[in-house]
Amino acid sequence: MQGGTPIETLINFSLLSLLLVTAIGIMFLRDLLAVVIIAGVYSLLMAAIFTQLDAVDVAFTEASVGAGISTVLLLATLALIKKQKADKYEWRIPAIILALLTGALLLYSVPTMPLFGNPQNPIHHHVAPQYIQETPEIIGIPNVVTSVLADYRGFDTLGEVTVIFTAGIGVLLLLARRRTKKQ
Repeated sequence: MQGGTPIETLINFSLLSLLLVTAIGIMFLRDLLAVVIIAGVYSLLMAAIFTQLDAVDVAFTEASVGAGISTVLLLATLALIKKQKADKYEWRIPAIILALLTGALLLYSVPTMPLFGNPQNPIHHHVAPQYIQETPEIIGIPNVVTSVLADYRGFDTLGEVTVIFTAGIGVLLLLARRRTKKQ
């Protein structure tokens, strides 16, 4: 996420700083409603970061699923369990060590990554130019993203839709089961 202009750099730094603050806030809050709201803010910040990275389709998905559907489902869960505060938080040393180790490995790998937006990056020399040039003639859809998702990656998209559908059915079955137990 390297910005070319000072404004882009400031925006990137601000978004990442806010993302870090919200993540820390989620870790330490005990009020579950506040955690759900801040998790929605976290998703919106991620959507803004994806937009900065020119991944608008991913940003749209993050905003709708992460901030929208997830927040609604978590709020509905809070309404069902009628619990407002989380239990006492316990520090688990192995989990902390694993998280710090993973973070260190990710930071270690950052300098080896190609610069964002560089036309010499490997992604620009694989199939992307072929998709951009040949998609309108082969598939007949002028929007490259739509044609890639609908045609080239059709089975992948079908799998993603199946997972979302299955999760939705699972939530509905859990809610129906809880409702029958109350009666």
